[in-house]
Amino acid sequence: MAEKKIAKTVKKAVKKAEARAQEVKGKISPARAKVNANKLEMLITIVPSNKAEFYTDLLQSMFEVNFQCTSRARGTASAQMLSLAGFTDQNKTVIFSVIKEGKVKDAMATLEDKFNTIKRGKGVAFTVPLSSVIGVAVFGFLSNDLRTVKEDKQ
Repeated sequence: MAEKKIAKTVKKAVKKAEARAQEVKGKISPARAKVNANKLEMLITIVPSNKAEFYTDLLQSMFEVNFQCTSRARGTASAQMLSLAGFTDQNKTVIFSVIKEGKVKDAMATLEDKFNTIKRGKGVAFTVPLSSVIGVAVFGFLSNDLRTVKEDKQ
């Protein structure tokens, strides 16, 4: 008799847990459920220092880049090598931009076009995939997905 009572209690607890799991699953926002769908990449662009602002503005305005960090850099080639290659300025800026994976191809094509058409605006660009980001709000900000960013209610 005690075994039947225990089995009945366990079945009730399992049903209750399943119902609660379905309830919680229904409350997960669609944006949170699709976090893995929009992967991010780090776009590293090395450009002449006097053109850095142009390239940061270009990336931000055309490709929804929410986060960019710039750093001054200096080439390591000797003066003799620079003169042979036709370069006069070693001062560069490295631009680190977080961009959606789906926009990388267009961004790279645009950068290549600008590198070829802007006078003294040549540069190098490449991407590195980001394997993870801690926190849904951080991911939402970096991917420019406002559905995942919480607003402060004051």
